This record gives sequence, C-alpha cells and structure tokens, in this order.
Amino acid sequence: MSELSGSAELNKKYVSKYGVICDMGEGFGKYTVAPDDEIMPLIDVANIACGFHAGDYNIMRRMVSLAKKHNVKVGSHPGLPDRMGFGRRKWDIPADEIYNLVMYQTGALKAFLDAEGMPLSHIKPHGELYFYVERDIGVMKAVLRAAKAFGVPVISAKNHTFETVAKDMGVDLIQEFYADLDWSTEGRLVTSQSSQPKTPDMIYERVLKAGLEDIVISNDGQNVALNFKDAPFLLCLHSDMPNSLENIKAARRAFEKLNA
Repeated sequence: MSELSGSAELNKKYVSKYGVICDMGEGFGKYTVAPDDEIMPLIDVANIACGFHAGDYNIMRRMVSLAKKHNVKVGSHPGLPDRMGFGRRKWDIPADEIYNLVMYQTGALKAFLDAEGMPLSHIKPHGELYFYVERDIGVMKAVLRAAKAFGVPVISAKNHTFETVAKDMGVDLIQEFYADLDWSTEGRLVTSQSSQPKTPDMIYERVLKAGLEDIVISNDGQNVALNFKDAPFLLCLHSDMPNSLENIKAARRAFEKLNA
C-alpha cells in the first residue's frame, strides 16, 4: 500500500497557493553551502537550521532578518548532532532525547524570531531525523510532542501513519512534495544520498506533473499518486544541491504556470 495519503483540507488551512519551501542557513561560521541571499526572495517558507547539523547563532539571526525582509515564513529545521555528516547519518537516540534536542533547537530559533516580532511557523526535521521520524513511532511522537509544546504544525513527506498519529495527538501535519529527491513505487521518499541528481528542467516538469496530474514518477518509472486532491501544496527543495538556485527558479516558473 502506498504511504501517500490525502490531506487537502489541512494543506488549504496553511497554504493559500502553491508555495516553495527551502532549507536555509545550513553553513557554519564563515563557511556557506548555498546562496541564501539569492534564494530567500524566491521562496515562501524557510526551514532554518538550528545549529546541530548546520547553522549557528550568527547565521540564525541573519536568516531570520533576511526572511523578515522578504516576508518569508520561518520554521525550525532541527537535526541530529552530526555536523560532520550534515545530519544525514543514522543515529540511535532515545525518543526522550529526540524531544529534548528538538525543543532545544527550536527554542533557540524562536528567541531570534521573538526578537524580530515574527511567529514560529512550524517544525520540520532535517535529513536523517526526517526519516527517523517515519520509521520509529517513538521518535515520531517525540517530535510531535515538541511541536505541540510550541503550538505549531510539523511538516513532513506524505505518510499515512504519520498523519494518523499526528491527528491522534492533536498536532497538525502539513504534507509536502519533494521535487529534487526520488520517490519509490510504494510512495516513500528516497534519501538524498540514494537519489539521482535533478536538473532544473526536471524540477520544472515534476512540479507541473504534481500540480496538474497529482502524480510523481517513481525511481523505477512508475506513476505514483500524490493524493493532494487539487489542494495547494508546499514544494520543498534543498539549498545545498549544486544547482539549488536554478532549481528554485524552475520551481517558481512552474508555480506561476499553475497559478495562472
């Protein structure tokens, strides 16, 4: 059975149109991995790294200020404590500790948002934590508990189990579409390490297909129904991809066509 499920009404609650969401501020100190200044004006929502997998207090403050300047919503992007692996290596961490690390990172970002008079939009786990949540119910509930404490939704890939658990816990789950990662025939998102690189032209076509036909082509060439059911959706793209800026420009062009 496909993991993709429908959440049209909930998506409509948070997304008034097709929107681009991007992981931002994933450098450290003087090191950068993405053209954040050029990307921010092109997106609608930013997931800002909170210091564990990437980012630091100076970068967080700058990203929040930049988001405010361009009227971009901001959510926390907590990751596992793994700078060397960019938060994309598997760790075995107890659920209570996952709760603590999500609270810690999100609280740090929220302090900068409070200082700018901006609300915390959501929580979206990064990298391996994103996949850890989907395969471990305890970790899933830990992230949802943290979101409930902050009174914000969680953003994730399409996943029926996650949707059900979130509803039972009274937390809104916004389900997004990734255009720069592969999808399996079963409707599961494939990790960055295992996905094939996507060109801007491919991003453009995938976004149009998702918006017009409600499907994505799996990594073995099969049509997989997304089940957004004509609702607006968030499209997530990675800023650390080599062609991230051109990918986001291509996605924006596709959204302009969808919104025409």
